[in-house]
Amino acid sequence: MTEQTRTTAASALPASIGQLQDLAYNLRWRWDAPTRNLFARLDPLLWENSNQNPALLLQTVDPARLQEVAADAEYSADVANAVAELDVYMASDATWFRQAHGDAGGSLIAYFSAEFGLTEALPIYSGGLGVLAGDHLKSASDLGIPLVAVGLLYQQGYFRQQLSETGWQQELYDTNDFEKLPLVPQRGPDGAPVVVEVPFPDRPVLAQVWRVQVGRVPLYLLDTNFSDNRPEDRDITDQLYGGDVETRIRQELVLGIGGYRALEQLGIQPTVCHMNEGHSAFLSLERVRTVMQQRGIAFAEAQTIVQAGSVFTTHTPVAAGHDYFPPELMDRYLGPFIQELDIARKDFLALGRHDPNNEGEYFCQTIFALRMSQYANGVSKLHGEVSRDMWKDLYPDTAVNDVPVGHVTNGVHLLSYVSPQIDALCDQYLGANWRHGRSVSQLREEFDRVPSDELWQVHTKHRWDLVRVVHHRLRTQLERDHSQEESSAGADVLNPDALTIGFARRFATYKRATLLLRDPDRLARILTSPVRPTQVVFAGKAHPRDEGGKELIRRVVELSRQEPFRGRLVFLEDYNIGVARTLVQGVDVWLNNPQRPFEASGTSGMKAAANGVLNVSTLDGWWDEAWAATRDDAAPPGWAIGDGSTYDDQEKVEADALYNLLEREVIPLYYDRDGDGLPRRWIERMKSAMYTISPVYNTDRMLCEYAERYYLPAIDSYGQAR
Repeated sequence: MTEQTRTTAASALPASIGQLQDLAYNLRWRWDAPTRNLFARLDPLLWENSNQNPALLLQTVDPARLQEVAADAEYSADVANAVAELDVYMASDATWFRQAHGDAGGSLIAYFSAEFGLTEALPIYSGGLGVLAGDHLKSASDLGIPLVAVGLLYQQGYFRQQLSETGWQQELYDTNDFEKLPLVPQRGPDGAPVVVEVPFPDRPVLAQVWRVQVGRVPLYLLDTNFSDNRPEDRDITDQLYGGDVETRIRQELVLGIGGYRALEQLGIQPTVCHMNEGHSAFLSLERVRTVMQQRGIAFAEAQTIVQAGSVFTTHTPVAAGHDYFPPELMDRYLGPFIQELDIARKDFLALGRHDPNNEGEYFCQTIFALRMSQYANGVSKLHGEVSRDMWKDLYPDTAVNDVPVGHVTNGVHLLSYVSPQIDALCDQYLGANWRHGRSVSQLREEFDRVPSDELWQVHTKHRWDLVRVVHHRLRTQLERDHSQEESSAGADVLNPDALTIGFARRFATYKRATLLLRDPDRLARILTSPVRPTQVVFAGKAHPRDEGGKELIRRVVELSRQEPFRGRLVFLEDYNIGVARTLVQGVDVWLNNPQRPFEASGTSGMKAAANGVLNVSTLDGWWDEAWAATRDDAAPPGWAIGDGSTYDDQEKVEADALYNLLEREVIPLYYDRDGDGLPRRWIERMKSAMYTISPVYNTDRMLCEYAERYYLPAIDSYGQAR
């Protein structure tokens, strides 16, 4: 939204509720339920249809409705209270970071990522990496960590998913209207939009800077789609992960070099730069160039300084997750820049190669980021081990256990995903802010105060809500593709009282979405039991170029349309953050069965556990360490599929283990009811999921680790290197 449009929209609001604009343009509403409810109360249907986008809501809500709520003294008072609370939040010095570490000498961390999943209202994310980045900013804000963030503003973002009649994924790209999103153009002291130049072959590419306010944290997004650029350059920020390898290097130049220049132009001088994956690794070059100019020193000395203040997080052991660029592409786009740095071509390319002497080897952004960073980490304990082994060749004189890649296990921003009803119930019996500052052992004792019947009642309501959402979405799908008669069948889908299993994530082949379908006859017997019915909800997208992932979706959809699976196994189109919230709050079991050790961490099961949903997972990613810590509890927070061993026919062994778990443990426990109709032992495991998982696997804990293990040491190292 341009400043002019925003001002126009604000002027249309009655004076008593005019500050709704201030609330709409700070994304803290995403994790502050009272503020979010203010927008929902304006027009509940419009709020949902706008993807819970307050900027769009305020532009499109009926003016008569605005006048009505403006005359409501209670609503106006609620707006004033929400603004006052936001003002206190923004101004407070009583944050964890300030109390534990002061102001760290005025240092600042700049966090770079290719995607940010903050809310479904801002579609500039594809999946787990972006959602993690969004949660990183939210917790940095809550904890008061001095951090700014940099990304790209995509005109079309990631695709919307639509299934063909055969169940094949089709990608649809909507054009984002920035004037209807909760962001503003960043302006300089003269009031003009901030625009940066990025060096490209034969010309500079211009990128305009936009700002999204995420609580206390500003997120700066770069956009190349404006008239001063060539047509092909305007397309650079069209799609997230779209196009070919040349599109990718162009985007990463804008993100890394352009992003760092944007901070400089804004007068922001970060002490530490944190690269969330290798997409932004080129920022190290711009940072080296700046240090060389400021200090009048050579590349090698500037590199040492930049390394000292750089943190790199790698997110995947899967080869396709790492960017590789051919030497000729590097020459074309970075040749003049390398000359300016006064470093030999061979020496520069060696920074991104396994074998520095192999002239034909592609340049790897992950290798480059590792070599340009003093601090590096994987995203779970197991992933740290895998990463050290994966990149050990880069450190030939170092034992594998001493390879300088640590780990910080991922987490989730709890208030963004926990059901408000669950949170309110626990607040009632455990006290406000029960998720903060208490150990697992403390919460284990305190959770006895939460009445089992009330917890089950809330969870049952969420399952019914999920079924209603599924009905609505399936009817929409069927009405689009089929007859009205067929669409009416959507009302018979899912039993709101049956054990409900959820599987929702990116449909990459290593995540093995169809493991549960390996023996259709056995699965049919499980789902169709007349006394212990079970049902499964699938959702997720495959990368547009991942034919294997698309085939997995097709197989799920094909089976869902056959008897006896019809109505008991469903696939929901167009998975996004909003659908994820409904699923992690409404299912009973969260299924995750990746091929070990390819799941670096995963976070969806953490969101589910925070809502009392039990995990069933192979021992990979975060669940490997969570299960080791909880498996001996009287009421573990889920189950493990297998024991992490390797077999000749891995899929068969683990599919059999999954079926056995469901038939012998999960389903019987769920349907073991007392005289009041309550599954008491199941509810004990629900409580266990909430008090063992949530205090550990959250982004507040994660950010504290980043701050104390990486950010603060990097601040010291950078200061000493300079």
